[in-house]
Amino acid sequence: MLNPQQQEAVRYLDGPLLVLAGAGSGKTSVITQKIVHLVRSGLYNINEIAAITFTNKAAREMRERTAKLLGEGGSEGLTVSTFHALGMRFLEVECAHVGLRRGFSILGEDDARALVKDLAPKGTGNDVLDRWRQLIGHAKNRGLNPAQALAASQTPREREAAELYASYAQRLTAFNAVDFDDLIALPVRVLESDEEVRAKWQRKYRYLLVDEYQDTNDTQYRLLRLLAGDRGLFTAVGDDDQSIYAWRGANPENLAQLGQDYPHLKIVKLEQNYRCAQRILRAANAVIGQNPHLHPKKLWSALPDGDPIRIVARGSDTDEAEFVAAEISHRQLIDKCTPRDFAVLFRGNHQARSLELALRVLKVPYHLSGATSFFDRQEIKDVMAYLRLLANPEDDAAFVRAVATPRRDVGAATLEKLAQAARSRGLPLAKAAGSQTLLATLTPRAARALSAFAEQLEGWRKLSSSVRPRALIEQLIRESGLVQHWREDSKRPEMAERRQAQVQAFLEWIGDRRENSLGALLTQLMLESQDDEPGDRVRLMTLHSAKGLEFRHVFLVGCEDGLLPHVSSLDEGRLDEERRLFYVGMTRAKETLTLSYCRVRSRYGREECPEPSRFLTEMPDSEVRWVGKDEKTVKTAEEKAVAARPHLDAIRALLGA
Repeated sequence: MLNPQQQEAVRYLDGPLLVLAGAGSGKTSVITQKIVHLVRSGLYNINEIAAITFTNKAAREMRERTAKLLGEGGSEGLTVSTFHALGMRFLEVECAHVGLRRGFSILGEDDARALVKDLAPKGTGNDVLDRWRQLIGHAKNRGLNPAQALAASQTPREREAAELYASYAQRLTAFNAVDFDDLIALPVRVLESDEEVRAKWQRKYRYLLVDEYQDTNDTQYRLLRLLAGDRGLFTAVGDDDQSIYAWRGANPENLAQLGQDYPHLKIVKLEQNYRCAQRILRAANAVIGQNPHLHPKKLWSALPDGDPIRIVARGSDTDEAEFVAAEISHRQLIDKCTPRDFAVLFRGNHQARSLELALRVLKVPYHLSGATSFFDRQEIKDVMAYLRLLANPEDDAAFVRAVATPRRDVGAATLEKLAQAARSRGLPLAKAAGSQTLLATLTPRAARALSAFAEQLEGWRKLSSSVRPRALIEQLIRESGLVQHWREDSKRPEMAERRQAQVQAFLEWIGDRRENSLGALLTQLMLESQDDEPGDRVRLMTLHSAKGLEFRHVFLVGCEDGLLPHVSSLDEGRLDEERRLFYVGMTRAKETLTLSYCRVRSRYGREECPEPSRFLTEMPDSEVRWVGKDEKTVKTAEEKAVAARPHLDAIRALLGA
């Protein structure tokens, strides 16, 4: 059952609509119910509606909920996708408008960074390479081509990146490839310059729904504006209080821009929260109320008050971690909670280590979000590039990675020359590498290396039809020189051993699969590499990763000035965004919220005595209870009791008490 404000948002179809959806206010229900209303109104066919969000998980949930509401087959033809998936769909249709041919490749971030490294002067440091790659991405997200980026550059580093951007874009074109940022930037370029294409896509998607609108960057907003056109038939759902991604290009000012571009914009506020205990919500409102607001709102809840918010002081980060682990262990036994009911949130990933150690001691299962996935490890990606290339000889991005790992006397300039020749003849790189006519245009050394590589590929491809995938991969690894490459590429012997151990684990995983063909195996690999489900475990995650989630019990650790708010944000004048981040953390909690800080914290090998976060004092005294505030380094009686709880609980469990 929708509340009156939700019903108003669902039923309004007369023009552009902005739904300001506070935390826990049921925005996904509004979007899915509106899709149903659009279809049942008879004004739109299902294939004329596009719902856009930011993550594959959110898109999957939205698609499933809509399908359930519309019944069997009712959602067939509905577009529910991320911005980047929508851009990909556009480029697959309109690739010729941006100089791409069908079957173009998408470079992952590792491959994009490797391309920047190849183009950069020899000896350029990794920090500079990372900064250049970031600046190129920012330029694309602002809709700037290389010439415009150079004109807009203001510092020597920006000018260097802009100059590299031109070579980078040229190399991508030669490889018939795009990077992740291009999936938005290129469609925007075409839609802005070609009126016929723009009209075609506006007819295709007559109504748009955009989730997490406050997280859009400049090019994503321009894409929305171009698809919606002057008619402005869209619903944008967002919350300015949860805009926490400025560091990756999100522009919360897009909320104000929407009203300027569409003067008749209707605004509906969703202020009833269905998640948090009232006390948590009142405290969160007090904190976020310190920020300026274009559209003020005040969340309220019909849920009970709940326990006071605890603000807990601990002597060190080790004490803090032991306290959190003990509390979780205690609650599991006493309150019959399961590990999935708990989340421990922090500002930076470096805070996770002490928490992991403390949870392991008490045998509390946990899941660290954002940790390097098994399938994201470099050595696994190296093997995957070969497998992708064997399964699809037209995967140019896989060819570029495979031919360079290990290096085969084939430099970036040679690859670009090969790519240009291949492009002129409409050939993929793998096939061009086997063409004696094309190889004759290269240096003898490079030609020999490419010819030998092409012969190896053909041999492995033939082998793939007669042996199981594991046997193929084992032979491929032996013959390709990958083992020696990993050994030479590792800074320390133990790193090389870890890499080989990871590859061995990968081979054992392959051996357990039922898939007999390389194609079926790659499909399964793709699915499993995206599977990061935590199961019944305590969630350890950064505040940025926690957005959109909810838990019965939340611990927010490291509430100290310099950490939360972060010192870099304070230096750059971004206190408002840090406060929004704190607010997001608070509003993940359904029943209890515990905030903790340390009197002494070890950072970079030295001890510091931080001040408690200024955000802690922005909460009303009536909503919080301070624990250990006036103590120095000696544990209080309560702290000692908390530390002893898990051991007492274990004894009770053994005795059946």
